[in-house]
Amino acid sequence: MCPLYVAGLIGPGERKSVGPMAERVAPGHYDRLHHFVSDGLWDEAPLERELAIQADRLLGGADAFLVIDDTALPKKGTNSVGVAPQYASALGKTANCQTLVSLTLARGEVPVMVGLRLFLPESWTADPARLDRAGVPADHRAARSKPEVALAELDRLIGAGVRFGAVLADAGYGMSAEFRQALSARRLAWAVGVPGRQKVYPRDVELVFPVAGRGRPRKRHVPDALSLGAETMLANEKWRVVAWRKGTKDLLKARFAALRVRVADGPPQRIGDKGMQHLPGEEVWLVGERRLSGEQKYYFTNLPADADLKTLAATIKARWVCEQAHQQLKEELGLDHFEGRSWQGLHRHALMTMIAYAFLQHRRLAAAAGGKKNPARPASADVARRPKSRPRRPGAPPAIAMSALPQAHRRQLQMILPK
Repeated sequence: MCPLYVAGLIGPGERKSVGPMAERVAPGHYDRLHHFVSDGLWDEAPLERELAIQADRLLGGADAFLVIDDTALPKKGTNSVGVAPQYASALGKTANCQTLVSLTLARGEVPVMVGLRLFLPESWTADPARLDRAGVPADHRAARSKPEVALAELDRLIGAGVRFGAVLADAGYGMSAEFRQALSARRLAWAVGVPGRQKVYPRDVELVFPVAGRGRPRKRHVPDALSLGAETMLANEKWRVVAWRKGTKDLLKARFAALRVRVADGPPQRIGDKGMQHLPGEEVWLVGERRLSGEQKYYFTNLPADADLKTLAATIKARWVCEQAHQQLKEELGLDHFEGRSWQGLHRHALMTMIAYAFLQHRRLAAAAGGKKNPARPASADVARRPKSRPRRPGAPPAIAMSALPQAHRRQLQMILPK
């Protein structure tokens, strides 16, 4: 049933739920196809690991990125696992939906989705009966934030040997000090969005003993400078126009500024009349972006101190490719078409869509290479570790826009379809 399910996702037809797919690829076998994805007694873990291995062979390397984000699946009712009123970035508002934390391996402009894991809101984790009805496994029932879900998936991919140079995430994850510190503890390079109000210290801040005006001498160090918001810290810096890649019509560019700072995410401590303040933490780059629309964005990255502004901007802006993957998985492969309610069914359907997407990217890269032995490699920074036992592979060409499955591919799939 697995090849049939993947063929149903890739093949023609607007609706990619079990019923319509069964009519197209397995007439008379709806029950078997439904049982395979919702109730079948098989373990997804080996297949998830194999997907990670194949994605690494396709795109992995020190110049690849692992992009962490989430995507919303609008859903009616209250019985489908994880469904609740939540902010849906695709809709730009709070809506009744399921939220999947996503991990995308990308190099250049080529993405392959390697992880999709459901986030459970408190309305679910606090209701054991509801979890029972949806078949949520015991090891996924504890309340976890999206960054915690993402870190668990990150560890799974690292354990499978997936290679990448840096982890990228938006401010929904980057604003979490625990998330940033966890990435650094794993000795990973990273670049994340942060809100403009995020507090930072000057790079040269020092901890000193304050002079006591009266009473006992102070026993704890305090910073010799006050923390400032990221927006304020960069306000008077020099902003330069930087182009990071070529778009469909012209170069994509914006104004950027960067400054080495210490993040105010250390242990909290009372500092004079300022109340409780976080002490200086890790030294990072603070990067600001001013878009042509007037919108301003801010980022932290722990790239090396000698990184130039173009490298910083290109790394930060590489995150956009996950949005392309989300859109294609939904519009072309039916990620949001699953009609079941169970944890197992949703994750198996998501796994099948990722396998289908990886297959299509593999075929497109092979076609784009055109038989060349050394296809062009996209420019990027070699910013993080790479296992010595896994040699670097030649680069991947730019992604080809997702289109209908070519006739030659359909003939291959027809070989596994029932007569």
